[in-house]
Amino acid sequence: MKLQSKFPRGLLIRLVAYLFVGHLFAFFVYLLFVLGGQNQ
Repeated sequence: MKLQSKFPRGLLIRLVAYLFVGHLFAFFVYLLFVLGGQNQ
């Protein structure tokens, strides 16, 4: 079972990039909510 034949290289890189950016964005939003909650 080869993973390369099922997934093109570009698609795999794009998927990893989207996951990475998505987690960074979610962490940033969570940080905003935590800091905003402390200021009140």
